[in-house]
Amino acid sequence: MKQKISVGLVQMSCTSDKEKNLEKAIQKIRETAAGGAQIICLQELFTSLYFCDEENHENFTLAESIPGPCTNRLGELAKELQVVLIASLFERRAPGIYHNTTAVLDTDGVYLGKYRKMHIPDDPGFYEKFYFTPGDLGYQVFKTRYATIGVLICWDQWYPEAARITALMGAEILFYPTAIGWATSQDQATNIEQYNAWQTIQRSHAVANGVHVVSVNRVGHEAGINFWGGSFISNPFGTVIHQAAHQNEEIVVQEIDLSLTDHYRTHWPFLRDRRIDSYQPITERYLGEK
Repeated sequence: MKQKISVGLVQMSCTSDKEKNLEKAIQKIRETAAGGAQIICLQELFTSLYFCDEENHENFTLAESIPGPCTNRLGELAKELQVVLIASLFERRAPGIYHNTTAVLDTDGVYLGKYRKMHIPDDPGFYEKFYFTPGDLGYQVFKTRYATIGVLICWDQWYPEAARITALMGAEILFYPTAIGWATSQDQATNIEQYNAWQTIQRSHAVANGVHVVSVNRVGHEAGINFWGGSFISNPFGTVIHQAAHQNEEIVVQEIDLSLTDHYRTHWPFLRDRRIDSYQPITERYLGEK
């Protein structure tokens, strides 16, 4: 595998028209690939509006099988452009069982597999527990033509355990398709604090695990939420090497050097010094008063 590769991010807004969103994403994938991107990541649930702002049974009609028609189209595109595609979709697994799922397509168009979101939020404007069954495939890595990648999804971003396990499985890059934003009623100080916390926790995953982190968010105003964009790429020591705008659609192509993982892991040997014999308590819900 190459040491230097180019990753691509597609940060875009969406509408209620699923087919138009897919066509828009396909066009932006083409533009990103034309810019030299080899692994391209789309945002969370890119074929629709962020429908989890309400509990509405009609929204289950947005779901699809994985693999299925969308992954088939993207597989053909990946083969044509010789790129790896990371596509976040609403999965219909069986009647009454739905997941927030990301599929990975390799450069030969082959569907490599899926990751089902493990951590499911339930907050005002983010009623995901109404729609999504928690993932049951465990954490995943995918050996693509260009790199071994790990994929986690949005709310997973806040959990160091998820990043650590995925990195320990051999992920050279952590990708986070995301849909997160600010309530329109919030003040600017709160907005800044929230974005900084979101970016900081992900940069810490890069530092702790010595891998690049790529986070791809949506933009646009939807049902009282301003999705804050700000997609970014961090090197393996937490340095932001590219950050997208907060309000505009944007495609990003950024070269990264995978050899930096070895550099930082040998100079800052956090993995070497882990005391795995002492970590059993992490499997408990809480260690204070029961």
